Amino acid sequence: MRKIGERAAAWIRENSDVVGITAAIFLLDHITKAAALFWLPSQPVKVLPFFYLTYVENTGAAFGMMKNGNFLLIFVMLAIIAYIIISWREFCSYGRLVKWGAVFILAGALGNLYDRITLGFVVDFLDFRVWPVFNVADSFITVGGCMFVLSLLTQRSNKREGK
Repeated sequence: MRKIGERAAAWIRENSDVVGITAAIFLLDHITKAAALFWLPSQPVKVLPFFYLTYVENTGAAFGMMKNGNFLLIFVMLAIIAYIIISWREFCSYGRLVKWGAVFILAGALGNLYDRITLGFVVDFLDFRVWPVFNVADSFITVGGCMFVLSLLTQRSNKREGK
């Protein structure tokens, strides 16, 4: 058990940038959700003609799927987090886009997992009126996923150019 602790501490020292960015994203997500939870009124607040702050308690997944599926979604998020941690070296071997995409997905998943465990729902509040209401964690998960796709596309493009 002591060896595992020593290995974890060494990994954290070697990857302090990853730990710092993950913590910063998690804190940004948590602070914005806490502000929405405590200060947003029950009615949407118009910020710009196309952007509102709308408080939503989301018990499901994206786009209203799996409503009241919080318990199952906790296990799905734990599986995603475990997969990222277990596959960390492999992700890093694919380059910076994949590495930082994994960090963004991990941080977002941790933020939403925290809500699901402590509140029983995820706090959403960013509302562009043409898309379902979302939050900072969702944004980072989406950007991380896009980084994965972009990496795949650039790797395929590089392979084609090499032929």
